[in-house]
Order: sequence, then C-alpha cells, then structure tokens
Amino acid sequence: MAAITLGKKRSKLIADVFTHAFLILSGLIILVPVFWMLSTSLKENSEVFLFPPKWLPSQLIWKNYPDALTFLPFGRYFLNTATITFAALAGQLLSSPLVAYAFARLKARGSNFMFMLVLSTMLLPSQVTMIPLFVLYRQFGWVDTYIPLILPNFFGSAFYIFLLRQFILTIPPEMSDAAKIDGCGYFSTFARIYLPLIKPALATLAIFTFTGNWNDFMTPLIYLSSDAKWTLALGLSRFSGMYGRTPWNLLMAASLVTVLPCILLFFFAQRYFIQGIVITGVKG
Repeated sequence: MAAITLGKKRSKLIADVFTHAFLILSGLIILVPVFWMLSTSLKENSEVFLFPPKWLPSQLIWKNYPDALTFLPFGRYFLNTATITFAALAGQLLSSPLVAYAFARLKARGSNFMFMLVLSTMLLPSQVTMIPLFVLYRQFGWVDTYIPLILPNFFGSAFYIFLLRQFILTIPPEMSDAAKIDGCGYFSTFARIYLPLIKPALATLAIFTFTGNWNDFMTPLIYLSSDAKWTLALGLSRFSGMYGRTPWNLLMAASLVTVLPCILLFFFAQRYFIQGIVITGVKG
C-alpha cells in the first residue's frame, strides 16, 4: 500500500515538473517578440536587420527614446488617446452593467429573446457596419471628432453584457429579495447589492475596454483627419518611410512606451481579471 502511495506521489511530481516546464517554456517563447522589441529599441538602426541577428545591441543607445518621443507630438497624442479611452471606459461602465443586471434579474415577457438578439450582434463582423456607420456619422457632422469613438460605448457591448450577466447569475437571488423586503428599488438593489459584488467582472470589462481603445488603429484612422486629434496608434504610423526609410529602433522605442500603460493596468488588476474570467462561466 505504501509503495502504491509513493508511486502516485512520484507520478504526480513528474507530471507537475513537466507541466511547469512546459508553461515556463511557453512563457519564454511568448516573451521573445517583447525582448526583440526592447533590444531593437536600444540599437542603431543599421544593426536591426543584421544576419545572423544580434539579440543584444553592441552599444546601448538610450537616446532612441527621447528621439522617438520628440519626433512626434507625443504628449498631444497621449492626451488624445487618454481622453478617448477613459471616456469610452466610463460609457461601458455606466451602460453594460445596467443592461446585464436587467437581463439577469428583471424577468419580463420576451427578455430571453431580447438577450439572444443582443448576443446575435456578436456574429456580425465590424467590417459589415463600417461603411453604414461612417455615412451616418458624416450626416450628423461627427467626422473628425471624437464622438464616433466614444458615443457607441454608452450603449453597451454585447460581449460585456454577456460577461456581466453570467457573473450576476452566480449571485444568490435571495440577496436581492432581502433588499426588496428592506424597501430597496431596482436601482438601489443594483447599486448596494450587485455593484460591489461584480467588481471582478467590472475589472475584466475595464481591462478589455482600456486596451481595446488604447490600441485601436482602424476607428481613429477612419474618423480622424486632423493631425492634432490623432491618437498614439495613428502617430506610430508616421514612422513608416520617415526620411525615406523606417527607423525601426525609434519605432520600437515609441511602441514600448505606448504599450506601457496597458502592461501596468494588467499587472495591477490581474487578480480581479482572472477571477472575473473564471467565475463568469460557472452558471448559464
């Protein structure tokens, strides 16, 4: 019996070693492009395409960073991107939780059909609605403004509504019944009972919304024509063909600075993010 127990422990130990080794190797492979970007940002541009490739620069060129950030009006692009991102984030945090709460707890005739109708919009590629939306916003005179980039977020997102609804369904309905007995209405119940409990799902929503809008290239490219209103994603495209060639070292330096807020956000909110993703699929 002891030999069998020892054999099971040894098998589990070997399985854990191989699992962790595989995860570490996979993580290192995923980090290779990030390391290459960092290495390129500290090289002379002439060293970027050497063959065989040089993983480490022969000399650390730290001035690539100030050169990259002063070539563009980086401060203006950063402020534009932050304005769009935080406004869109506020819109999603105001709209999606309310709609998800209504679908999860307020039962009415046809609510399941309406929920399936909302989910069906996820099957429609964004490229299909790109031209009709542009024509509509142009008729409103909103082209070359931030309104087309911000306003749709105040009407919720099908994916975020689904995410939050599934999370709310994991909360015992007896809690809302108790709040109703104490005299709370629908909005009071949502604000006092559900909103504090769905923080992990809201953190997931915030991360997705922040990174999606911060890194968005296509939508600003369609609607913004004035250089003064450009975002960071559009500003990075100005490096292409600069002086007749692309300065990859400066482009990588600017790209690293651009993605830094997304990395920091995920680093500080990863606990809530993982918790929100895990709990969301428990109950349907």
